[in-house]
Amino acid sequence: MNGLFVHAATLLMAGPGDDPAAPGAAITVALCGSWEHPPPCPLAAHHTGWSRAGDTVSLRIIFSARAPDEAEVRGLINEALASGNMAAPDGTVSRWTLLAGGLAELSSQEREHAERISGT
Repeated sequence: MNGLFVHAATLLMAGPGDDPAAPGAAITVALCGSWEHPPPCPLAAHHTGWSRAGDTVSLRIIFSARAPDEAEVRGLINEALASGNMAAPDGTVSRWTLLAGGLAELSSQEREHAERISGT
């Protein structure tokens, strides 16, 4: 049975054209190899939610993975966010700076979403 987890991160996105959804795409590429792939996700079913306040973007990445894979998934998420950029299909590059990231506690709404994406 898969565990349900959340990873939180705070980013600085100062460019006016930077897409706050781009870090989520970078995470999907890191976890799945491409942001467009047939389900299921090969390592961890996941969803990235974001909110923006000025230049600060807060991310909540919920995921479902086997307990032994949790550290690998978190490592891949951190690497994707630390990369600081993602190119869109049209070639536009969004850039950010990772300010903080790590383990967070699932809210009740996130738990329900994590259960849906995990199929439990």
